[in-house]
Amino acid sequence: MASPRVDDPLELGGVTLRNRLYRAPLLECAGNGPDAAETLAAELEPAARAGAGLICQGATIVREPGGCAAPNMTYVTDPAFAASLSTVTDRIHEHGSAIAIQLEYGGLRSMETWHAGYRQEHPDLQQLAVSRPPRLLRLLDGLGFLDYDAHVLSTDEVYDLAADFGRSAAMATDAGYDIIHLAGANMGIIHQFLSPFYNRRDDEFGDGVRFLEVVYDEIREQAGDVPVMTKVPAETSAPPGVRRHLTEGDTVDICRRLVDYGYDALVPVSGSVFWDASIVRGSYPDRAWSDEQYREGYAAAFGGPLRARLVALGNRIEAAWYDFDPAWNERLCRRVRDVVSVPVLCEGGIRERGHIDRLLGDACDAVGMARPFYAEPELPARLLGRDVADDTRAVCESCNNCAVPQVTGAGGVCRTPSVLRAAGTLKKEGAYNRPPEPPEADGSDPER
Repeated sequence: MASPRVDDPLELGGVTLRNRLYRAPLLECAGNGPDAAETLAAELEPAARAGAGLICQGATIVREPGGCAAPNMTYVTDPAFAASLSTVTDRIHEHGSAIAIQLEYGGLRSMETWHAGYRQEHPDLQQLAVSRPPRLLRLLDGLGFLDYDAHVLSTDEVYDLAADFGRSAAMATDAGYDIIHLAGANMGIIHQFLSPFYNRRDDEFGDGVRFLEVVYDEIREQAGDVPVMTKVPAETSAPPGVRRHLTEGDTVDICRRLVDYGYDALVPVSGSVFWDASIVRGSYPDRAWSDEQYREGYAAAFGGPLRARLVALGNRIEAAWYDFDPAWNERLCRRVRDVVSVPVLCEGGIRERGHIDRLLGDACDAVGMARPFYAEPELPARLLGRDVADDTRAVCESCNNCAVPQVTGAGGVCRTPSVLRAAGTLKKEGAYNRPPEPPEADGSDPER
């Protein structure tokens, strides 16, 4: 059989995606205020209008207070607020796209660990932990870069947390979200259960996959037959000296078990045991770190100007260590796809149409991009189509100037002049003017 192309539809857990290009999860920084739903809709709708088959809303938190990995993240814990998110899903569905919501809880990655100002404002918040924090994190705590007051979850409390994921999934499904996407990587609580670096439990959840099984059961019980997918991490970029970590083989085995349990799709990702530059890769964001307008925010986040400069230095070292590698998850995705029967989604450093088509049917079944959407909200209009040249690529330079200011509460936008100029030129040339496709051509359900 011929390999699928990006314009071909894809069946994911009973939902038909009109094509195989998706907007991967990003921080929308929408919060929970009265304008949150409109903020999310304005952020996500351009990708749907431009033709993306799937829109993934970024990590939303299933329990409050606490648990947020960055300022202004959105909680999905209140039924009235969750119902308001139908504004978001309606706007996406109007364009024939499907929408997933990514559910998350930060655990040891939460702001109450690393954000000095937030910690001062919420001195009584404890981080929920799978086990006692690893020795390396305790060392950073002792040096003042982190602040741990961790509460290790009991067995009953783990079940309660899984029930929170199910409850939020039910609220999201009622609001019209088509797919539940679990944030299983990037040092969130699910990653911490899966990782031997964090998980040293002696109960049933010492097998980290067990937590994902219980979460799946809760989603099925509370939200019904909505498709469920998750990121699955490999910790292949763990720093030297970290002996206990997930290998690619471990990740393949986890994926096989999750599919056997009922998961509808998987997003394998390679990174570290930490929330570090291995997640994004690319250049050191010099412009963002040196921008005067964020200097006070960095100092507030990291505990003063000196510590902020030390964090920036650490970021510079990480950027040099984690070189940008186009489609750095390709090999892992291919290994997983060889052993599972559900769609495998690949993201991370994919920028070019020809590369997308080469990945499909080989390493994955769908391809996602994240940071490029900050510069080009309507990027799919340029990448989709049967006659698009192989060398058509996103203007994103993977410089990460979009991401670093988010620790201050700033929104995710492109801040690199050369990239903005390129996107502006394309806009003037009409590159984002995508004609609407009839429902029967794009695979969407006109009655949805």
